Amino acid sequence: MLHFPFSFLSVFLFLFAIIVGRYFLIAGIFQIWFYGFRKTKWDAFRLSKHAVDKVQFFKEVKWSLITSVIFALVGTLTFYLWQNGYTKLYTDFQQYTLWFLPISLMIAMIFHETYYYWLHRWMHRPEVFKILHKVHHESKTTSPWTAFSFHPLEGFLQAIILPVTILVLPMHIYILLFQLIIMSISSVINHLEIEIYPTGFHKNSIGKWIIGATHHSLHHKQFKYNYGLYFTFWDKWKKTESPKYIDKLEKKDL
Repeated sequence: MLHFPFSFLSVFLFLFAIIVGRYFLIAGIFQIWFYGFRKTKWDAFRLSKHAVDKVQFFKEVKWSLITSVIFALVGTLTFYLWQNGYTKLYTDFQQYTLWFLPISLMIAMIFHETYYYWLHRWMHRPEVFKILHKVHHESKTTSPWTAFSFHPLEGFLQAIILPVTILVLPMHIYILLFQLIIMSISSVINHLEIEIYPTGFHKNSIGKWIIGATHHSLHHKQFKYNYGLYFTFWDKWKKTESPKYIDKLEKKDL
């Protein structure tokens, strides 16, 4: 275990800079690649013909910066939990066998998926929705910048799952960082409003379990379906996948 004599504020500012930088880098890359030109080859694949205006963009960035503060605070507390030996996060590759690296990642992602699915369904209860989740759904036509646009309380509820995970699950620090990158990229992909996965991807043994832009775009438009984060298995098992999903996916049209 490594020990750093850093102050709470210095750790917080460092993590905040990393989180904000990651947000602008990943969302910015997808924005430029898919929306950066007036007319691109991706226009035909856009799921919504409604443009995202500047008002929505600045709202999403504002809420995302607040979310970044929440994530950085939780990350700082997690850092001190790790430093004081309360977590199962490790740095020595030899501490566990190498095959445990991908297994721990998959366990953590399934755990995260399960937590998020049921949290998401709870946040759609009318009395909870208007307090916690309404901010995110103000983006009816989503964009790469919607990915972290949350009410602070929702941001906190989303942030705590990874610290809880490493309290009970051994994870190498690089695997944890890799999961954070996956989380950021998948969130941007899901809010992109352009289906980037190839035609027929949902029919193969891997693709049918992966959430993409069509799946999550329907959630923003229909509200009562498609609650998953990374994977579709909870939506399939609990019959909360939109009946329009396959048809809209194949037509690439919402």
